[in-house]
Formats: sequence, structure tokens, C-alpha cells
Amino acid sequence: MAKGGTTLENEAAQFTTALGPLVGLAREDFVGAVALLLRETATDPKRSLRHMQAFGEDVVKILSGKSELAPEPKDKRFMDPAWRYNPFFRAGAQYYLAIQKGMKNWLEELELDELERDRANFIANIIIDGLAPTNTLIGNPTAQKRLIDSGGLSLIKGLKNAYNDMVHNKGMVSQVDSKPFKLGENVATSKGSVVYRDAMFELIHYAPTTEQVHAIPQLTIPPQINKMYINDLSPEKSVVRWQVDNGIQCFVISWKNPTKEEGVWGMDEYIASCMKAVDVVCEITGAPKVNISSACSGGQTGAILASKMAANGDKRLGALTFMVTVLHPKQNDIEAGSLISQNGLALAKQRAAKAGIIEGHSLARGFAWLRPNDLIWNYVINNYLLGEDPPAFDVLFWNADATNLSATLMGDFLHLFETLAFTKQGEVEMAGHPIDLTKVNSDLFILGGTTDHITPWRACYRSTQLFGSKDVTFVLSQSGHMQAILNPPGNPKAKYYVSKKAGHPPADVDEWLQGTEEQSGSWWPYWMNWLQQRSGKQVPAPKALGSKAHPPMESAPGLYVLT
Repeated sequence: MAKGGTTLENEAAQFTTALGPLVGLAREDFVGAVALLLRETATDPKRSLRHMQAFGEDVVKILSGKSELAPEPKDKRFMDPAWRYNPFFRAGAQYYLAIQKGMKNWLEELELDELERDRANFIANIIIDGLAPTNTLIGNPTAQKRLIDSGGLSLIKGLKNAYNDMVHNKGMVSQVDSKPFKLGENVATSKGSVVYRDAMFELIHYAPTTEQVHAIPQLTIPPQINKMYINDLSPEKSVVRWQVDNGIQCFVISWKNPTKEEGVWGMDEYIASCMKAVDVVCEITGAPKVNISSACSGGQTGAILASKMAANGDKRLGALTFMVTVLHPKQNDIEAGSLISQNGLALAKQRAAKAGIIEGHSLARGFAWLRPNDLIWNYVINNYLLGEDPPAFDVLFWNADATNLSATLMGDFLHLFETLAFTKQGEVEMAGHPIDLTKVNSDLFILGGTTDHITPWRACYRSTQLFGSKDVTFVLSQSGHMQAILNPPGNPKAKYYVSKKAGHPPADVDEWLQGTEEQSGSWWPYWMNWLQQRSGKQVPAPKALGSKAHPPMESAPGLYVLT
């Protein structure tokens, strides 16, 4: 359940929800992309007619048994032997492939600029994915066999699953069976205590497991859109446990899930909370510095915190770790980026401000429809057509436990995207100071994932050029978004890439890639060695958590993960 996972589980884990410019997508952006296709259809009827004729010729070949259209060998939707040997199903697959082929050829002839072409391709693929015969009982041989073999029970179970989703999951197909997971029992089980709490966050101090600890502690800033226990999913995949087992004093922020009334929380308030967390960590440990680790949107927050501490001359800022974080975004980094428009961003901000917050389930729903094959149709087939329960996988359980996003913070994140604030030197103000990463000279460890579709690794790499740091390490993990982080030792297939050359990473990412060497195994030991070298001398581990000023309260993972 927690150790490996099926193919469905592992593939889905590559597409977990994450905060980025996509939260600024408005429905008008989708409508505009569809309108673009309709416009091109109307502007040149002869071209459209020619492609319809070509499609008709393909249909004649299919009906006469002369079509050579065949699905890609790696297309898992058409793996059942019936697609090759049953004339009815073979013809159904070929008809679908003829539509796919016709759409592709038509799009290639459209007179569009690069951005418009990307929009057209993206929307067309979403439409075509929805037309796949495998998404229906009558067009899915595997589901039909299951129906017969089960004596109809698979259909009954599928209808029950669909009903439960309509009633209990706001109409969205479930991606995970959450029943086996209990926070503090088999998820988020590392020993620790809440040592500080206010209206916005809890600070959790995790218990040391070694007799000696490094003097400089580490503070983890999680994303604001997900719960903090991604850092402590299971004992074998716990970043928290890896730290404490290697003598790192580990502290983690746990954000409160904002309500509508708390939609005014913006980056100013979140950075103030991070500063308070640094204060508490230093008071408890007596350390002169704090190393900071962050990921995804938490990484953007961590970058602003680092900028503000540098601007204030705050010497407590230690080494920085950024995991799967994009600080220099470009519109074509992700497939759906072509849909983003200035008008859409403005509309999204207005609607969010009116509502106060963007509810977590709404964010998850919107994100799922951007990758429907992986996040919707896979589960429609599994849950409804085959009558199976969704997978019980801890990463998906965490991903489904999404939090709300305050309207003000959403606006701040979109402002960072629109202005490219991290690439400027003092031109954009936020959290009470002009953002300038060139003033940050902390040692940096930056992580990307080779198959990350959310924060592509080449976009993560651009962060190596933004800081004033002389000591910058970039590591490329062979995995997707969250799996790139949750990559503990023990996986025989794991590997990562690091540069063979000493010195600052070059500006050209391809030059960096050519100078790398492949390392087998998890990147965690490499990172830990890097972190320990920057965590000071070893001292006796504290006998108790917290301090007199900040005594331990509830046990980890605290109360805010339940909100």
C-alpha cells in the first residue's frame, strides 16, 4: 500500500495537484480556445471539406477491412487482445484513430501563430481523449469481459462507485480509496509535537532519533495548497524521518486551511509567519542559523523569505533547499500554459476575490481536466466500468486532502508569475520589501524531476542563475513531481544526475546536462551529505521537545492537518 503501488497509482502520482499559474485559468480561456477551432473551421470551408473527405476514405477502408490504422504499442488503453482479433473492436479502435489522425492533419494545416497552435492542439487532445471508445462500456472489451465473468456484479459495483462520487465527492471520480489511511496511525507517524500555534500555522518539532544532532536545525516550508504531511507519509518514504535519523533537528510548518473569512491572507502574512517560525526555531535550539527547505509553491514562499532576510541583513539564513520549484516561469513550460491569457488572469483574480477563497476541490477538479486521460478517464474505467475500488495509495491520499487557497495569496502568486518578480532585482515589491534574489548568498541545493509535468526540470534549473550564491548544486531526479521528492533509498531503479564539473552551474541547461554523470540509487544520501556539511558541529540531542517558552502541545502531525 505505501511501499510501491500499481501502475495506475504510480502514474497518477506523477500528476498531483500543485499551485502554479494554472490557478489563473478562467473558463473564458477554454471557451476562447474552442472558439479558435470553430473560427478556423469557418474561415476555410474547402480545407475542412478536404479533411472530411480524407476521413471518409479512412472510414471506407475500415468498413472494408483494409485499414492499416493501429494504436501505438505503448497506448495502455488498447492492450486487450480483442482490439487486434475482434473485428468489431478493431474497427472501433480504427475509427477512433481515424478521428485522431484527421484532427492532427487538419491542425497542422491551420495558419496559426505558435501560441494559437499550442492552444488548438491542447484543446483538441482533451476532446479526442474524451471520445476514446475505452471510456464506455460498449466500447471497452476488458469491461465487458469483467461484466460477464462477475455475473453483472462489476456493473453494480461501478454504479455504486459512481453514486458515491456524486454524493460524497462533488461529482468527481475518486482517485484514491482513503479508508485505509489514518493520520497519526499509518500516515504521518514520526514522533514530534506542536511547539507553536497561531491563527495561520503550527510549528512541529520532530523528536531526534540519534544521540548527537547537528547544531544548525532545518525548517521546512510546505506548499500552501496541500497538507504538510507529504514530508512524513510513511516511515520508508518520510523526509522527516530521513532527517532525524541522520542527526538533523527537524521543524516543519503546518499551514491552517483558510476559510472564506481568512481569504485576506496574502504573501505578507505568510512571510510574517515564516519569520515567526524562524524566531521560534532559533529560540528552541539556540542556533545562530536556520537551514530552510521548501518545495513547489512553498519554494516560492521560501525564496521571498530568503530575499527579505537578506534585505534586512538577517544573518540567521542558512543553506537553502528548493525542491521542484519554478522561480523563473515561461508560458510554454507546461502544456496548458498556452491557455493562460492576461484577460483570464484578471477574471480569475476577480472571481477569487469575490469568493474569498478558491476551494480545494475546485482546484483539483480544474487540474484534473487539464490531464483527463491520467486524472479522469483512467479512474472512470477502473472505478465505474470495471467496478474496482480506486487505489489505496498514500501519495494519492495526501493529494486528495487538498486545502483552500486564499484569494489574496492567489493574486500574489499570479503577480509573481506575471511580473517575473524573481528575475528582477528590486523592481517588484512583496512582503514589505523589493524582491532581489541576487542579495541572497546562501548555499543552494535545487532539485528537479525528469518527468515532472507540473514544474518541469528545465524550468527548475533556471533558478540556479537567479541568486547571488556562489555555491549552487543542481540535482536531477529520474521521476515526476512528488515522486522526485519521495525517492528514498531502496528502489533498485532509482537514479539521479549531478554535474561532474565543479563551480557554478552554467546558464545553458543543455551544457549542464552534457557535463553530468548518472548516479544509481536515491539522491537522498547525496543531499544529506550536502546538508550535514552545512548544519554545524554535532551536539548532544535535546532530551525534550520545545522549550520553556514554547512547550510541546499536541503530538505530530498536530491539529491543522485536520482542518
